[in-house]
Amino acid sequence: MQDFSAPSESLPPPTVSEARLLSVLDTAADGIIVIDEHARILIFNKACEKMFGIQAAEAVGQNVKIVMPTEYADQHDQYVGSYIRTGVKKIIGIGREVRGRHADGTIFPLELSVGEAATPDGRQFIGILRDLRPRKESEQRLADLQSELVHLARVSAIDEMGAAIAHELNQPLTALMLYLQAIRRAHSRGVDIVKVVGEILDKAAGEAERAGHIIQRMRQFVEKREPERHVRELDPLIDEAIDLTLLGQRHRIRIERKQASDLPPVSVDPVQIQQIVVNLVRNAIEAAAGATDPAIHIRTRMAEDSVVLEVQDNGPGIMPEALPKLFEAFASSKRRGMGLGLAISRTIAQNHGGDLVVDPGGNGRGACFSLILPASSEPIEVG
Repeated sequence: MQDFSAPSESLPPPTVSEARLLSVLDTAADGIIVIDEHARILIFNKACEKMFGIQAAEAVGQNVKIVMPTEYADQHDQYVGSYIRTGVKKIIGIGREVRGRHADGTIFPLELSVGEAATPDGRQFIGILRDLRPRKESEQRLADLQSELVHLARVSAIDEMGAAIAHELNQPLTALMLYLQAIRRAHSRGVDIVKVVGEILDKAAGEAERAGHIIQRMRQFVEKREPERHVRELDPLIDEAIDLTLLGQRHRIRIERKQASDLPPVSVDPVQIQQIVVNLVRNAIEAAAGATDPAIHIRTRMAEDSVVLEVQDNGPGIMPEALPKLFEAFASSKRRGMGLGLAISRTIAQNHGGDLVVDPGGNGRGACFSLILPASSEPIEVG
């Protein structure tokens, strides 16, 4: 095959076919490298020049290892020789992600597709290369934005629950203040408080600990952190989230909790799963608020290879016109909040390999939301 990468005045002018090939090579957005059976570079197009920082005139005739990291380069010649001897394909005809090496030493990700051609000059291999850095950067930006949105939804939920949580915190803090005032009053009257001070201080410490637990639970829920997967039992996570949701609730709501026995564990980010539970329980409380006997049924069960959490209220159900936008961000009809709850909850579920679905109910039945998570075969992590 003629070297099309470095035309020379001594060579005859290219034919029409050769001119077309030159044009294709020069305009291709992807890098194109052609090598012979000895891994020598025959063609190195302009996209490759930009990608690797090497001019075609320098690359042609060199071993293709000049654009490979050391760990790839050491094995490449052996692979080519093995394929020629045995005919066993490993990457030919199959796209895969590899790494390339820029002239300045930078190692970067590439998508590589390899084909082969039989020519009068022997077997040749054509590599199509795509720089994955822009895609990787976009994926990372998207992941960062999604993480920020998930965190924002938790903060929004706590903001909406602010009055109820403030009421809940006020109780132990008020009791703590009253216990300490009792000690001060007894001391000012000259009363011997040695016998009672221990009991009063124990009660005061208990109230302070209660307030501290509430604050710690809130902090763990809203803090900004990277997602971390752990293999856990689902039911304890659900119960903790229910407790958080019911902090200071003034609704008279009946919670019917049913747990399936021998549920397998799930591999999850505990805080994100609790975020879903908080959203579902809060929505159920609001939906059931107008019922004569407001109640929520919270069940866990096994379904094939998945663990399912069901949260059902006894409200009026979801109106048909609301269903199409139910899981869309910023589509909430609530006066408060950002409308992120269900949208973020479904995103979290799907990122865990599961889903969040709804039976809208109606005609005397309340809505039922089902969180579906893949069961894990790994052992439960302690802590």
